[in-house]
Amino acid sequence: MTTARLKTDSKLFAYSRWDAIPVLAAIAQFAYVLFLFVAFKHLSWWWLVPLGLIYSVSISWNINGISHNFLHNRYFRWGVLNRCFSIMESMMLGFSQVFYENIHKRHHIGNADLPGTDGKTIDPLSIYKHGHEGRAENVWTYTFVSYMRDDPRETFNDIYRLSPSEAYWGIFEIIAFVLFFGLGFVLNWRFMCYFLPFYYFGHCLSYLNGYYLHLGGNPDVPIAWGVSSYHRLYNWLWFNNGYHAEHHYRPRLHWTRMKQFHKEIAEQQQAARVRVIKPPHGLGFLDEDLRRDLREGKTPVPATPQRVG
Repeated sequence: MTTARLKTDSKLFAYSRWDAIPVLAAIAQFAYVLFLFVAFKHLSWWWLVPLGLIYSVSISWNINGISHNFLHNRYFRWGVLNRCFSIMESMMLGFSQVFYENIHKRHHIGNADLPGTDGKTIDPLSIYKHGHEGRAENVWTYTFVSYMRDDPRETFNDIYRLSPSEAYWGIFEIIAFVLFFGLGFVLNWRFMCYFLPFYYFGHCLSYLNGYYLHLGGNPDVPIAWGVSSYHRLYNWLWFNNGYHAEHHYRPRLHWTRMKQFHKEIAEQQQAARVRVIKPPHGLGFLDEDLRRDLREGKTPVPATPQRVG
């Protein structure tokens, strides 16, 4: 079975030379942001609005593809290159990658769990965290409010407990993107007033994507923790993010091996009734089977949690 991570004899990349693609894609996105800044005063709103929407989509694309895969399998052999890439991603996406890694690790520990008897979830991103009666939260509030719910102090304390130096690296990344955004205001405050709504909307799109990565999944069955989409173009562009049930089942498996892993466990997935949607996750609300099952109450309802504290 495909469970081992890839190894490579490359002197640059740690697991696969294919990681050059997401690395170059991240650099291209950074260049795109600089292009928007330079082009802002030269373009009409007929151009600026669609270009801004492309940037919004690219945020979700990066968070769920480039950054996400980097957290699970560092791209480079050299720690200094991984650190530089993390700082660049933090400046471009507007949040610390060190903090994101901590939140994402807790996401995999909880796997979209229900609140325990203390009213809290292990998974800080759980779609059930602010839901009621064991149901997932409304997609609208999850999508547009989740960005406001981050608790940097809680995340810092959790990282500090394990590694004080790493926690302060996270603070450094926060300072880096604040200064980066601040420089934008100094150089052209009008551009930043244009830029920030698209920045926020991009994060909303990322949460929308995350919502359908788990809606209809079964937090009580490990192989069915996630919801998968095998849309070919989506997986090609999003670095196999569509294989999400597979990813939660083997989170350290390299992104290039997800398709093969899916073939190996397909029968087990079918027996466990792993949820599969047809469109990309960001368009999960268009999936007719999911919408029908939600109306008829056929999606898995997690068991009442017995966890205390």
